[in-house]
Amino acid sequence: MPLAAEEFAGLTHVGSGKVRELFAVGDDAILLVASDRISAFDYVLPTEIPDKGAVLTALSLFWFDLLAEIVPSHVITTKVDEYPAELKPYTEQLRGRSMLCKRLAMVPVECVARGYLTGSGLKDYNATGEVCGIALPAGLVDGSKLPAPIFTPATKAEVGLHDENISEEAVAATVGRELTDELKRLTIGIFERASVHAGERGVILADTKFEFGHDENGVLTLGDEVLTPDSSRFWPADTYEPGKAQPSYDKQYVRDWLVGSGWDKNSEPPALPAEVVEKTRAKYVEAYERLTGASFDDYLRNA
Repeated sequence: MPLAAEEFAGLTHVGSGKVRELFAVGDDAILLVASDRISAFDYVLPTEIPDKGAVLTALSLFWFDLLAEIVPSHVITTKVDEYPAELKPYTEQLRGRSMLCKRLAMVPVECVARGYLTGSGLKDYNATGEVCGIALPAGLVDGSKLPAPIFTPATKAEVGLHDENISEEAVAATVGRELTDELKRLTIGIFERASVHAGERGVILADTKFEFGHDENGVLTLGDEVLTPDSSRFWPADTYEPGKAQPSYDKQYVRDWLVGSGWDKNSEPPALPAEVVEKTRAKYVEAYERLTGASFDDYLRNA
């Protein structure tokens, strides 16, 4: 499985994220490869989660298709047999976990939508009564549903650093008011559409983040991954109870184990035990199957 850029020595590597490797393909395309790496507390862990990259890719593709009526995506194709000749030597490594995408001029902002109060939003609210300059009602607790979804952008941090919440006005000062208004409109619109679908599947979409860029024709386009357990908080609706941390379809087992392990967060994280790896993989697969209604095994067979 593709674990690092070195696995693709014949390609032009243009960047690494916590999970993805990016390669230039000609002048107009980018190959995104989702590894099985997992991060927590701003560290990339030494242990990988089998098939995680394939789950992220499969779920992103599902959402890109569902959201096409709202915003175009950067995906050209994910069918490895249709990839350019230079990618042929890596066909099996890329199958099921890669996307050939349009090259975009990315907007330097994480576009975050929140429908529920938790995470960094809860921390800001407890300190100021606001999130990204948006005043919220008094008395909210961890997991409270907000009166309406809010746009709470953040900076795009480098690997190993943490995104910082910023105000809408700060975004406008960086990219202009017109683009900020469009980013906000799309972010809230996508969130609301995805929330309705997730709710029909018994899942609460608490919050999520999107990345946008302009294509060669100047069209604002949805890029990167979308609405995965890595970029979103998904909660089972049947166990939802405000006032505490909610069970979620993501890295919960990993975070809980790290916190209970006695690990000093100023040092490199320890390897994960097999049980935590297995349970985390199962949560990612469950998220895909519950949200899409499709079999993950079928996706792997047909990729």
